[in-house]
Amino acid sequence: MAEDIGSTVPRRQLGRLLRQFRNEAGVTLDAAAEALEYSRQKIWRIGCGLGPVRVLDVKAMCDLYNVSPEMTEAMRGLAAETKSKGWWHAYGDAVPSWFELYVGLESAAAHLRQYEESLIPGLLQTREYALGLSRLDRPRATEEERERAVEVRLQRQGLLTRRLPKPPRLDAILSEAVLRRTVASHGVMVGQLTRLLEAVEFPNVSVRVLPFSAGAHSGAVAGSFVILDFPANKGGRAEAEPSVAYSESLTGALYLDKPDELNSYRGVWSSLDALALDEAQSTDMIKKVIGEMRHD
Repeated sequence: MAEDIGSTVPRRQLGRLLRQFRNEAGVTLDAAAEALEYSRQKIWRIGCGLGPVRVLDVKAMCDLYNVSPEMTEAMRGLAAETKSKGWWHAYGDAVPSWFELYVGLESAAAHLRQYEESLIPGLLQTREYALGLSRLDRPRATEEERERAVEVRLQRQGLLTRRLPKPPRLDAILSEAVLRRTVASHGVMVGQLTRLLEAVEFPNVSVRVLPFSAGAHSGAVAGSFVILDFPANKGGRAEAEPSVAYSESLTGALYLDKPDELNSYRGVWSSLDALALDEAQSTDMIKKVIGEMRHD
C-alpha cells in the first residue's frame, strides 16, 4: 500500500518550490510562459501540483529563476517522482481529474477531520449506499460505469485498515440530517448506519453526530469539508507536507492551503467539535435512528 500514495506529495512539493523561486526571482506567470514558450496554463498546473512534470521542464524553469545547481538537482529528483502512479489511475474515467489529487492526498494523510452536512463520508459508505448516490449524481451513466465508480470508493476505504504505512486517523462529525436522509431505501440506510457502528470500533476512527438541537452553526455556512494533515517526513529532515482543506462540489473542488484559509476551516471545526455529541451519545443516536427506520 505504501506505493499507492503515488506522486501526489512530490508534485505538490515541487509545485510549491517552483512557485516560491519564481516569486523570489520577480518573474510573473505570463513572463515565465513567454520566456519558456509554454502556455500559461501549463506553468499554473505545475505550480499547483496537478500533473507529472518532465525533468527538462524543471531544468528550464530553474535556469530562468536562477535557482542554485544543488537545489536544481534536488528538484529534478522530485520531478522524476511525479511520474509514479497510485492505484486510482487504473480506474480511468471513474475518477474525475479534479478528484485524483484528493485521492492521492487522502492516501498520504496522517489525520482526516471531516464534517458532512448531507451525506455519509465516502470512507464509511456501504456498497449499496454508494450505488444509490451514484444513480443520483451520474444519471446518464451505465450500470457498469456506476459500478466502477463505487469500486473506487470501496478501494479507498482500505486506507483505514492498511498495515503499512500507518493508517490515518479519521475524525468525522455528521449532521443529524445525514443519518435521517434516506438514500435508496430504509433497508439500505439500516445497513449503512450499522456500518457506522462497526467503523467506530476501529481504534483510528471516531464518528460523532451534530444534533438538530445544536441550532444554527458555522458548519451550515461552510458546508461539508475535510481538513487533511500529513505525517512528518522520514527522519524529520524536512517539514511535514502542509495541511490542506478540501471542499467539493458537483463538478470540481477547492484545495485550500493558505494559512488564513486553513485557520478559517480549523475555526469552524473547533466550533463543531464543541457542539457535537460525544462518541457514546452519538452511538446512541445512531442506534435510535436505526430503530426508527426498522419500525417505519
